[in-house]
Amino acid sequence: MKLKTLLSLAAAAVLAVSLSGMAQAPTGKIHGHVTDPTGVPKGGGTVGLSTDGGHTYKFTFPVSAGGDYTGDGVTPGTYSAVLRLPETPEGKFVDMIDNVKVVAGQDTAQDIDMSRQAYLDKMSPEQKKQVEEFRKKNTEVMKTNQVIKNLNADLQEARTDNKDKKYAEAETLMLKDTALKPDGELLWYELGVAQLGLKKWDDATTTLKKTIDLAAAAKKPNPELIAGSHSALGEVYARSNKPEDAATEYDTAAKLNPAKAGFYLGNEAIVFQNVGNGDAQAAAADKAIAADPKNPTPYYLKGQGLAGKITVDAKGNYVAPPGCIEAYEKYLELAPTGPYATEVKAVLDATKTKVDNKYKATKK
Repeated sequence: MKLKTLLSLAAAAVLAVSLSGMAQAPTGKIHGHVTDPTGVPKGGGTVGLSTDGGHTYKFTFPVSAGGDYTGDGVTPGTYSAVLRLPETPEGKFVDMIDNVKVVAGQDTAQDIDMSRQAYLDKMSPEQKKQVEEFRKKNTEVMKTNQVIKNLNADLQEARTDNKDKKYAEAETLMLKDTALKPDGELLWYELGVAQLGLKKWDDATTTLKKTIDLAAAAKKPNPELIAGSHSALGEVYARSNKPEDAATEYDTAAKLNPAKAGFYLGNEAIVFQNVGNGDAQAAAADKAIAADPKNPTPYYLKGQGLAGKITVDAKGNYVAPPGCIEAYEKYLELAPTGPYATEVKAVLDATKTKVDNKYKATKK
């Protein structure tokens, strides 16, 4: 009884050693990329490793959506790599690569490239024609995509140049690109901004109007781009001494993009301040106040715009026009330590006015 037990234990030990040896047998790996006859990655399906011409498979690995497959734990040997797609009938395959050698401890690279000549030679004349037509169209698409990529890079560069006030560089770049892509409204916009910076009023006017027309005719019109173009056109008119046209353009921008109305109208007041048109500055500031009553800057701009009309009465006192003192008072209420506080207080002291915060915003 004891002898039988010892024999059983010995047999079990031999079996365990045998199984352990089998589990540790060296294996190899395989990976590759699948492309269709046009050279485009082919996703889906499986790549199987067969030793009988594709009738059966020793190993099968899925192909990713991007056309890649990987597999490990492959017994070393020579196989055929067989591609099957989800719609491939039973017993059939799409492509086969023979003499694929998997070596223990190594990762074999084996692509399945159906654009290779050997595969194309097996196709029917009609199939070959379809492949050639697709390749031709794909080449054209790739060229177009490259052009668009270059244009986008130029657009970013022009934006940076305009921001850095390198207007001549931006204009040169955008003149080239609008000639390449005449329907590129973003290109025309940056060109208009550059011409505005260069004080080329007529050119900027023509360019920005073209931007508006192109943007409005687009399949998906961009309200912010259209509004921004009207705002830029308003600045052109303001700086070229056309205040009424400027006001119209800024008002249009505010209506098209109400969320930025305060921004556009505030810029209008600043531009008129820059060109020394106090009346237009005050009027624009009034509109900016109505759009954003909590922003202190338009109150300062209104007060400053009206301050040019301060007079001296018979007693030698300074007399401010209606709305000037009230606007300055409101500015101090909203920004008592703001960047213009010192200037505002000096004006109020000069007019001997007591600050009592009685300002009421002008209604639209």
